[in-house]
Amino acid sequence: METTLIILKPDAVQRGLVGRILTRFEEKGLQVVGMKLTQIPRATAEKHYAPHAGKPFYDGLLRFMTSSPVVVLAVQGVGAIAIARNLMGATFGSKAAPGTIRGDFGVSNAFNLIHGSDSPEAAAKELALFFAPGELVEWPRLIEGWVYDLSSGTRE
Repeated sequence: METTLIILKPDAVQRGLVGRILTRFEEKGLQVVGMKLTQIPRATAEKHYAPHAGKPFYDGLLRFMTSSPVVVLAVQGVGAIAIARNLMGATFGSKAAPGTIRGDFGVSNAFNLIHGSDSPEAAAKELALFFAPGELVEWPRLIEGWVYDLSSGTRE
């Protein structure tokens, strides 16, 4: 099981797409174990986007991410990181395939609706940045046997 961070960015919140995007993760079979609406402080955005410091788009990215509330999610499942990234689609909405979140809802290359961790290491670091200890809730889903084949006693 993996847990990954998803951020529904200011454009997703302002456009009223939170419910539609969240539904895609749930319908795919990923389990929400953390969720909150928050305004990202500049210091947190700087930590989150530190790998991009010094790049031409960095200051604009920080302004964008702190301009309006976001929804941060922790979603869990077998292969959750790869599944989430496939659901999101290519980085730029103009190039994302139809059927993906960015492909269906985005056209901008600057406003791309959603962020998802790209590795288990990044997920651990990012989850710790946006969720305090104890904020993620492990809970048994009664539908687990309908999401995963549990006939061998473990999730496939």
